[in-house]
Amino acid sequence: MTTTIAVSDEVKEKLLKVASQLQIRFGRRVDFDEAIRYLLSEREMVKDQRLLEEACRPVPDADKVARETIDELYRERRLDEERLERKLGSRRKRSG
Repeated sequence: MTTTIAVSDEVKEKLLKVASQLQIRFGRRVDFDEAIRYLLSEREMVKDQRLLEEACRPVPDADKVARETIDELYRERRLDEERLERKLGSRRKRSG
């Protein structure tokens, strides 16, 4: 299904430039539809890039957060070991 859209002469010229650059890059004919799809995908990539940069941004007080997380992991590990020791100790008493 195709739809006709109205654009100004200025936008049409810019879109024509994008299409011609794509034709040079791909070595084949590129219509306005493909040029618009390309521009939309570029926009999504920029959005994705911003999200990636935001996700990779340094965490404030990262050293403090990392130390607290490691300390919590060690506490949980000690609790796991204590539970296991109690469990094994009660089995040893029953079998002994």
